[in-house]
Amino acid sequence: MITATSMMYIYTETPLHAGVGSGLSSVELPIQRERHTQYPMIQGSSIKGKLRALISDQCGSNSDGRVKALFGHEHETQETDQLHAGALIVSDARILLFPVRSLEGVFAYTTSLDILERFRKDLIHVHQEQTFPQLPSTRLKNGQALVTEHSKVITSGSDPDLLLEEFSFEVSKSQQVTSVAHWLAEHALPFDGYWAEKLRSSLVVLADDDFRDFVLYSTEVITRIAIDQEKKTVKEGALWTEEHLPADTLLYAPIYATNERRPIEKGQEPRQGLALLQEAQTLSQQAGPYLQLGGDETVGRGFVKVRWSPPVPLTGSATGRP
Repeated sequence: MITATSMMYIYTETPLHAGVGSGLSSVELPIQRERHTQYPMIQGSSIKGKLRALISDQCGSNSDGRVKALFGHEHETQETDQLHAGALIVSDARILLFPVRSLEGVFAYTTSLDILERFRKDLIHVHQEQTFPQLPSTRLKNGQALVTEHSKVITSGSDPDLLLEEFSFEVSKSQQVTSVAHWLAEHALPFDGYWAEKLRSSLVVLADDDFRDFVLYSTEVITRIAIDQEKKTVKEGALWTEEHLPADTLLYAPIYATNERRPIEKGQEPRQGLALLQEAQTLSQQAGPYLQLGGDETVGRGFVKVRWSPPVPLTGSATGRP
């Protein structure tokens, strides 16, 4: 039974390649995407594996018992497959904000009502939705967009427009979008100061189809090679393309915890999920706010800044929901 929840926010500081192996399109190494929406994502197993390695390093020589309590046994064998699972449950990271080049303001943080409604649903699931603002009720048509009241990404003039990449959008200012931007800057963004103000003045809510097209076709695609050191030419077969989530993308991953599953000595009580989740957060934050996710670590890819929301204890039914 889930007894504690939290939310992890992941902000890409360098382009991130969480790959799926080879692809069938012109991009040979595409990124992970949801099957039904084609939105970018990061599988929870990747995040959990990185957290396990990070926390193991933080715990040092005393890591074995604490790490197994949080993450379970690393290598399942015939001798260990009947032993306990870990208490920490890490969900897939979903897209929340996607940066798109803008004629004004350099770039805009884009999202859609579909993305925001999914985010609200996930906030409800982790019992942290109480302060999330009301969303606009009007569905947007393709070519329409909502911006904050003091937006800095729209053109000046009596008939302002929004130009993202080579596309023009009919814009309307919205107090509700302003409230959403302020909430995200305060609760989700792992920065304050300049970047928080940037989000408050650069948030754009697009029609669902328009947003999907941007996350499909405006990711970063790079060409990589390997050099034959003797001939100083490209090795045969060593020319390929990789897709990356661009820097300044914001994702989120719900995190859950159960009570300790590890066998305990007679007379002892298992540790509660809230305490275990707090320990995981503390150990992660002690190592610093940065993680490296995905591939290409040695060429500086996949460095992200992480922000955790405060853990919330749960009581109730076997589902972990009150």
